[in-house]
This record gives sequence, structure tokens and C-alpha cells, in this order.
Amino acid sequence: MYDLIIIGGGPAGYRAAERSSASGLSTLLFEKRALGGVCLNEGCVPSKTLLYSAKLFDYAKGGSAKYGVTCDNAKLDHAVVVARKNKVVKKLTLGIAAQLKAGGVTVVSADAAIVGRVDGGYKVSADGTEYEAARLLIATGSAPALPPIEGLKESLASGFAWTNREVLDTKVVPQKFVIVGGGVIGLEMASYFRSAGAEVTVVEMLDSVGGPIDREIASLLQKAYEKKGVKFLLKTSAVKFAQGEVTVKSADGGEAQVIKCDNALVSIGRRAALPEGIEKLGVALERGAIVTDEYMRTSALNVWAAGDVNGKSMLAHTAYREAEVAVNDMAGAADTMDYSAIPAVIYTNPEVAVCGDQGNALDPSLPSGKIVKKVSMNHSGRFMAENEGGDGTFKMVLDGAGKILGVSIIGNPASEIIFGASLMLGRELRSADLRKIVFPHPTVSEIFRETIFQ
Repeated sequence: MYDLIIIGGGPAGYRAAERSSASGLSTLLFEKRALGGVCLNEGCVPSKTLLYSAKLFDYAKGGSAKYGVTCDNAKLDHAVVVARKNKVVKKLTLGIAAQLKAGGVTVVSADAAIVGRVDGGYKVSADGTEYEAARLLIATGSAPALPPIEGLKESLASGFAWTNREVLDTKVVPQKFVIVGGGVIGLEMASYFRSAGAEVTVVEMLDSVGGPIDREIASLLQKAYEKKGVKFLLKTSAVKFAQGEVTVKSADGGEAQVIKCDNALVSIGRRAALPEGIEKLGVALERGAIVTDEYMRTSALNVWAAGDVNGKSMLAHTAYREAEVAVNDMAGAADTMDYSAIPAVIYTNPEVAVCGDQGNALDPSLPSGKIVKKVSMNHSGRFMAENEGGDGTFKMVLDGAGKILGVSIIGNPASEIIFGASLMLGRELRSADLRKIVFPHPTVSEIFRETIFQ
């Protein structure tokens, strides 16, 4: 009998396996597809690899001229971009496998099903073999949410419609591309494929893109996309898929509109992917996800859940931390999960990053005495030096006593400095504390301090 069985080898699963093995627990990990899960193989890393190529291409085909650098006859070879993406993914997955092997983790490449309880623990089966462990960690991640839209199932089967998995492996850039969903995945793919030459239309049922991000920041990002030629249909839903076309209808009424396209991406969100046999554990579920407490415990004794499968914060970095909390709880070490200071990033060009309370910052009547400080990113000399013609925005939400509640940024490199907001929120810093921090000059991170003095 193992000390711990982990079902799922994504960010939560493999991080938990590394930590549990290092803690002296004999650990067995099941992964049915590839180590690294969706994030490494079909999401975070592949998409960022494509987006970096697009950013270089945008500069090469004219963007660099503003900096005194010209490049004639620049072109983007999508097949080479995808090949490089595959190389990066393979190298990282091999690295995870090597790390787990070195740590003494047993890895089984198979789809695991929960058999049920046994004396002293739980039983799991895979490929006709049964395994037992005293503890169980469920880290099976998430899958694309696919609404019951007419023709969608058939369009996915034919290859006309894509999810995040297929879009990252396509060898051809569609001439006309429809993206249903203006969240993170939809926006990032709109950014890449527009740079790669596609005519892109984003269909979003809400009146703003970017999901829960600050509305003003979302509006600025949409305008930046529109300058590049991306078309947005807000407050609009897809109502039918057919080969070569997507039918959409506005919430404001009127006739349905048929959009002709070569391919369509469906990216309206994700749902928890529960393992087979989950019902045999009797764990509590809520909206299809496993309910967990601050220790990542489920309602079943000695069963934990981490990552997208608990539906709390579907981000890889959240999954890493949840896995650490779960293993610490198993080992008897004091630790709890805090979701109040988790950063989120949209890796477009320009980048968007947010953390904490957005404060309804577009609304002039802020509740509870909240204060919003907003400055142009051009207050940073480093930003101006590296973003010719760019005018990013930095917003910070404070309470009446000066406590930092949240940060929203649009402008490069938002992804590399947002950790500062996470740290400040986690340590409950106030504006007076921020005034005393010495930032290296010139860096874009100085914008944190500059904002306080405005």
C-alpha cells in the first residue's frame, strides 16, 4: 500500500508528487495523457510560445521601425512556430518526468478509476491493475465547457470547430477565424492569429471582454486589438454551428447573423474534470466541482483535491500552491490556502495583469470608502524606453486607511511585475509601507511607488 495516490499529473498533481515524496511519503501518480497536464501541453506554455513568436513578428514587420530598426520582407512561418512550441513542451515534460523519477515517485501512464474504500485507505484501478493507498489526492484538472449549441458537436468532430487543444496544434492559419468567447484563451488566440494574418472576429455574450478584469482595462485592451484589425461582437451569442459558418445573435434583438469562416474556436470557459468513480467516495460537489476547505480537504476522510477540479481558481499557479497546502496538511505541517492575492495575466501584446480587488474601479461611486489611484505607465522611464507609442495604465485600489486592496495593469511587462501586487496584498501593506520600498531604477516596477505619490 502506498502512502499517497495522486490522480492527475498536471500542475497540482506533479507538484504534490514532488512535495510528498520529499516529505517521505511513498507516492504513486496517475496521468492519462502527458505529464504537465493542460497547462503545459495544451494551454499556458504552448500559447505563450506562440504569442512570443507573434510579438517578434509584429516588431519585425513594422513595429520595430519606431525604435530605429527596420526589417525587410519579414514573415511568420506558422509551421515552424508550432514545431518550436512542440519542442518546448517536450523538453519541459521530460524535465518533469526526470524530476519525479529522481524523487522516487512511481508514475503510471494510464487513466485511473476510483474503486472505493478499503481497510486503511482507498483503491484505484488502471489498465486492469488495482492499487491501494492510505491517502488520495484528486488533481484531474478541467476540460473545455461545451454548451449545447446546435451543430457544435458535429463541428468539433469534423475539425471545423476547435477547443484549446486543437487550436494549438493546427498546422494552417485560417484566413477567416471566429472565436466564441472573449476570455483569456479567446483573447490570446485572437492576438496570435491576427498577427499571423487571420481575419479574426471575437463573439462575446457579455458587454465586456476579459471576464472579471477591471472594465476600463478591458476597454483599453479591446481598443488595442481593434487597432490591429480584430472585430468584436459584444452582447452576442453563438446559436448555431455548421460547416464553414457560425450563426450568432445579439442580446439586443434583431436578426441572426451568419459569419462565414474557415474555423471557429470555442473558448467560453472550463469545467472541472472529475475522475471515474468519484461518486464512490461520497465527496461533496458544488456546480460540478469538488468542494474543498482551506486545507484542501474534501468531505471524505483522507481525500484531498487541488487544482481546477475544485473550481476555485482555475490557474496553474493556484494549483501549485493548493498542492503544497494539501501535502503540508498530510504531513501535519500548519498551512492554509489563501485566495485573496492570486494574480491573473492575459499574455497579449499589450499584456494585462490583475491581482486582488478590482474595486469596481470604473464606477465613480466606490463602496466602503475605496480609493482608486490611476496613472499612465509613461510615468516609468523604462516603460517609455521600451514601449514607443504605448500608453499603458496602472490602477491601484486602496481602502480608506491606505491598505492596498488590488492592482490592475495594461502594458508590458505587466506579467513580470504583478507578483509585487500579490506580495503587497499578502503582507497587507499600506501606501505608507510602499513609500519606503526602494525599487531599482530604471524599471517598470517603479510604477507601484509612482502611483502612491500621485
